[in-house]
Amino acid sequence: MTWDHPRGYDPLAAAAREWAARTGVEIAWDRRSLQDFESYPVEELARAYDLIVIDHPHVGQVAAEGALLPLDGLADDAALAAIAAGSVGGSYDSYHWQGRQWALPIDAAAQVQAWVPDRIDGPVSDWAEVLRLAEEGRLTIPLRAPHALMSLFTLCGLDGIVPDPAAEHLFPAEAASACRHLQDLADRVGADAWGHDPIAVLDAMADPTSPVAVAPLTYGYVSYSRPVAGATAIRFADLPLLGTGRPTGSALGGTGIAISAWCKSPGEAAAFAAWVAGAGVQRGLYAAAGGQPGHADAWADDEVNAATQDFYRATRATLDAAWLRPRHHGYMAYQQAASERLERGLRRNEAADSIVAALNAMYRTT
Repeated sequence: MTWDHPRGYDPLAAAAREWAARTGVEIAWDRRSLQDFESYPVEELARAYDLIVIDHPHVGQVAAEGALLPLDGLADDAALAAIAAGSVGGSYDSYHWQGRQWALPIDAAAQVQAWVPDRIDGPVSDWAEVLRLAEEGRLTIPLRAPHALMSLFTLCGLDGIVPDPAAEHLFPAEAASACRHLQDLADRVGADAWGHDPIAVLDAMADPTSPVAVAPLTYGYVSYSRPVAGATAIRFADLPLLGTGRPTGSALGGTGIAISAWCKSPGEAAAFAAWVAGAGVQRGLYAAAGGQPGHADAWADDEVNAATQDFYRATRATLDAAWLRPRHHGYMAYQQAASERLERGLRRNEAADSIVAALNAMYRTT
């Protein structure tokens, strides 16, 4: 089971065909919507599927429920070490929980900046320019849950504020500054941003008639950087700078491949998982089939970058300095509820310190 987007499905389908040709083992991939992928109980999927693509905030829950098999001790040790060494930012470590490895990164992502060359000279460099373009109607961001919360996380990092997943208060008091930055931007972008996820924002930007030149906080999608008939190609860049002067603290995304605890052929599943997450497949077949690799060899590869307008090199600094979201059992419910609470606060112009206090009170209950 994977998620229903060419980036999530096509490279795995291509890898399954190659794997069958090599080994005779057939793997059939199904897919769910992105919204369903982010919220559907992994245990229910694990009872129906051998291999499951997950995102890292689920690992505390799946470890507690016993829904997945840890990869360490199941996959080849040397293969795991090589995948770990090739991690883009914290992608590999994001699936490590309580001493075990619950998935292998096959896709690396974080909030980065998207821009359209025909509509602006280059990526936005600072926050003042972000606000000016928003006022002109030339800039937007996705605010549909959970993306407003992801932007708050990212703005904390850019402002030199580090949320602490292990603390009782996730957000330090200084996070009110980042919340005010988000409020300023949310007030300036169109109301339709509240219904948009990153795919909707990028689809709108790819429309040749769109005036939107920049999305300064959106998850990168390499597929939009490739020329497509009737669509405008989008370029990607590191985040605009704020307080720290560095593109730090972007909310890490991406996906990993995991194995169900009910899998009847765990050895074969682990062999495929390690192969598809390895350097050779990631920079070759996986990238060529429209994937967004999780291995650093692909991100540094000349051919991979040439085919995507330097998508990988242009955003690598942001990925390497990205922030790891909480992963404890209970976080996923918090992520949705906190996003909805943040939206209510922003839309009614609630004081930023009051919003942060509410988000922290909710976090304590998890």
